[in-house]
Amino acid sequence: MMVSKIYEKAPAKINLLLDVLRKREDGFHEVEMIMTMVDLADRLEMEELPRDQILLSSQVGFIPLDEKNLAFQAAKLIKERYGVRRGVYIHLDKQIPVAAGLAGGSSDAAATLRGLNRLWNLELSTDELETLGAELGSDVPFCIRGGTALAKGRGEKLESLSPPPQCWVILAKPPINVSTADVYGKFRVNDLKEHPSIPDMLDALSRQSFSDMCASLGNVLESVTLNRYPEVKQIKDCMLKSGADGVLMSGSGPTVFGLVSKEIKVARVYNGLRGFCKEVYVARMLT
Repeated sequence: MMVSKIYEKAPAKINLLLDVLRKREDGFHEVEMIMTMVDLADRLEMEELPRDQILLSSQVGFIPLDEKNLAFQAAKLIKERYGVRRGVYIHLDKQIPVAAGLAGGSSDAAATLRGLNRLWNLELSTDELETLGAELGSDVPFCIRGGTALAKGRGEKLESLSPPPQCWVILAKPPINVSTADVYGKFRVNDLKEHPSIPDMLDALSRQSFSDMCASLGNVLESVTLNRYPEVKQIKDCMLKSGADGVLMSGSGPTVFGLVSKEIKVARVYNGLRGFCKEVYVARMLT
């Protein structure tokens, strides 16, 4: 059956734990991460075009709509790899902040691959889509799979995990853009005093212990970003002071998230941030 229009959600990703083990010979870093998704999401609408081209539009004016956009790159990759001679119009309803450490672009690319697989009846498996996604970026395979996962290598080797205990997630992005490449470039693995504990976080998740999950949060890239951008540290301090149970920078930043188990605390943390941070979002874990 021919489908003329496909809808996909592209949820934001947060790192509950991010550790860097070493710099590899290929210039990338060997990482271990525990990632999960929250219900702050972009939405993509994909429609077949009568002519053989890729058209991308969005309701926001500050993102590229050409080959600089990961969703566009994803459409081009799957189209060329599988010899598709049809066109597609993709509308991207952008809700996830850009350059925020929330994998918005990677999630858009993943949603594009999933959607075009259905629109064009390519019948690719999740494994095949993940392999394709790895060509676009380290976070794309995880965004295709979704859920919660332990990621190794550059982030493309995935092992699915039990979901975190349900809670509120308050996300705050200061008005600065942080380059992931820049943060990794300034990161010195030998300067690290300690590494976060993967076994502790895995144990907390398997027991569905919210307090132990909060105690096991860790991100070694904070050592770079917090030093360079005092605004990020200010947000972390504010969230902790307002009563968030666990607080961490996501990815290379600058977004910070606070985990809250009781709804009564959400407004206090949210209002505490609104004084000096415009972009504040309240979400739930996608479990």
